[in-house]
Amino acid sequence: MPTLWEKIRRIVGDYARANKAALKHVARCVAVIVLLATALEVFVFNINYFTSAGYNTIDLTSKLDFQQTHDGEKTQYRLTEVDHVIEFSNLNTEVRNIRLDFDFAQPAQALQVKIQFTDQAHHTYFDSTEYTVGVPETTVSTFVDQSEYINLNTTGLVDNLRIEIVGDNVQYPILLDGITVNAHHPFDFNVTRYLIALGILALVCVFRPKSSIYRCFIVEQPRRSKAIIIGTVVIEVYLMATFLFFGSNLVGVATQSYNFGAWDGTSIVNTFEVGGDNAQQYAELAKAMAKGQLYLDEEPPQWLQDMDDPYDKGARDEAQKVTGEPYLFDVAYHDGRYYVYFGVVPVLLFYLPFYLLTGANFPTAIGVLIACIAFVLGCSALLDRFARYHFKRVSLGLYLLLQIPLVFCCGVLYLLKFPTFYSLPIMLGLAFSVWGLYFWMRGRASGSPCKWYLAGSLCMALVAGCRPQLLALSLLAFPLFWRLFITKRHLLTPRGAREFACLVAPYLVVAAGLMWYNYARFGSPTNFGANYNLTVNDMTKRGFSFGRLAPAFFTYFLQPPSITGVFPFIQAAPFETTYMGQTIKEVTFGGILACLPILWILPFSKRILKMRIAQRSTRTIAGVIIVLISAGVLVALLDAQMAGILQRYYADFSFMFLAAAVLLAFIVNENLDQGSTKRNVLMKVLIALVSISLVYSLLVCFVPETGWYSDVYPWAYQSVIETAQFWT
Repeated sequence: MPTLWEKIRRIVGDYARANKAALKHVARCVAVIVLLATALEVFVFNINYFTSAGYNTIDLTSKLDFQQTHDGEKTQYRLTEVDHVIEFSNLNTEVRNIRLDFDFAQPAQALQVKIQFTDQAHHTYFDSTEYTVGVPETTVSTFVDQSEYINLNTTGLVDNLRIEIVGDNVQYPILLDGITVNAHHPFDFNVTRYLIALGILALVCVFRPKSSIYRCFIVEQPRRSKAIIIGTVVIEVYLMATFLFFGSNLVGVATQSYNFGAWDGTSIVNTFEVGGDNAQQYAELAKAMAKGQLYLDEEPPQWLQDMDDPYDKGARDEAQKVTGEPYLFDVAYHDGRYYVYFGVVPVLLFYLPFYLLTGANFPTAIGVLIACIAFVLGCSALLDRFARYHFKRVSLGLYLLLQIPLVFCCGVLYLLKFPTFYSLPIMLGLAFSVWGLYFWMRGRASGSPCKWYLAGSLCMALVAGCRPQLLALSLLAFPLFWRLFITKRHLLTPRGAREFACLVAPYLVVAAGLMWYNYARFGSPTNFGANYNLTVNDMTKRGFSFGRLAPAFFTYFLQPPSITGVFPFIQAAPFETTYMGQTIKEVTFGGILACLPILWILPFSKRILKMRIAQRSTRTIAGVIIVLISAGVLVALLDAQMAGILQRYYADFSFMFLAAAVLLAFIVNENLDQGSTKRNVLMKVLIALVSISLVYSLLVCFVPETGWYSDVYPWAYQSVIETAQFWT
């Protein structure tokens, strides 16, 4: 009897013989990709190594005039707050680059360095003027060797050279081992950059217009397509988890090799608090619930309880200055108690069980990651459901080409960038929404739909306890079920009544629970507490103003990205408004219609929907698209009215527009013949639009922001810059 290994070997052998030509083609493609990536890393990304190989290196260390220290046989020079300017005169030589050799053992920091020089075109030091830009300040990390090599663009021979450490947050003394000009740049085979190049080349190969992936139809080849889709989802989840764990200082978990400074020395993994007191709202609510109360344990200061209007931030700040007693920011305050106004479902799902089991605070970032994984899985399953059961000619290539931006461009990457309690309810609301829609879709095609309807409606109803704005996706029930229950009058049958009850019951149960929760806290079943928020403006008097809509619509939808020539090439977009009142605004990076070209299909919605209506007697897909677009606009404008204009709010509505765009693309594809010129043009256009959308969404993840990796660990973030800007 053959062993398991022999069976596996036989199966693999049979598959290899049956697909010999295809495997040879794959092997050739892999070999070409590896060779190209290697050539890029060796000859392009290490261009400084080759260009500097013939430089005449000059060591200027002996000319340094600073206080010296000795570490064994090595002499080090101390730059201090008083003495931190290095200047050389009468060099009379070409200077192609400078190497500042900082001691690696000293505390890591990112130093801003200002360089000036005189050469044959400049007989005095020059700075920026009204019409010119001088030598820009550059960042050198004492932790990143590559950043210590600074290329200069001089004219002829350099006479004088001045190097100054600038900035207000420098930690002195700084230990300098030496300084050279025309240094030989070391060869640096950057594994991360190499893998990124491999990944990009692999994507180019897989999604090129003539790829066989566009000839594999998911309806005709379900097993193969499902296997590849699952593999793609695994890769997406891995990339998202990697970005969260290595790009954020807010994860809140520690092991022997990760966040080891907070490791307890005994556990395999332990949790620790991150983000300050304000970031522990959910954890503190879990502790309160464990004691049978709905308000936080912390007692508000007496001055806050004595205020006539505690929601006036200016008055609060003045009172705090007088008393010196702090208060909790961004919590609901009512009748002398602090409450959490964010949705309660994350507490019941994560924080309370974790606290009851361990006595510790649940790490919020892990909740964000779990919700993100659930979203990716649900989103992929939902899209697969639409592609398999509502369209007949969706290829695996088209599915993946549209699934990737649906996942990566809907704002979840920004939630992973800041995995805080602000992000968790949004991320969890999105996860519940896609799974709710998926269960509904399964129920529509099932002979026994009640269990699917119950599960779907429960997920959709729980959104109200996470992110109420996302309840707008529940409106999709109308196009999904109207024909069945109303047009066909299925609701009037006993079976139809039971099925409809399964759709409605979870909403009623969840609504009853949330209404009790609200009434127990604020005396009103419909008051979630947002109006009692101690934030930057008085939410009790915010009201509705039409003047807020125009700047919000422009910012959320139409504003072009602000682009620079320095990595990550995108910066915060400017904001100007004629609204003569207070606008709540954080940094944003452009409107989705301007920055995500994949959405440029939306203006053709009417024409494309006519194609679908002419093709099918049912109006389900057309109704879904109309509801998605309408709900997206509604949610965006409601966000602006209720809270303001913030980058994380893009996740509230971006998915709706992207999902509509994907379905529109499916419709167009359905109406074009395989191999036709129009279809080939469509695929090429989609590839370009998706590529630009992905590049924008990924670059936004690396924009330096307060509280992110670039701000907390600027000396380490410099390695990201050096990896991208290999030519500097």
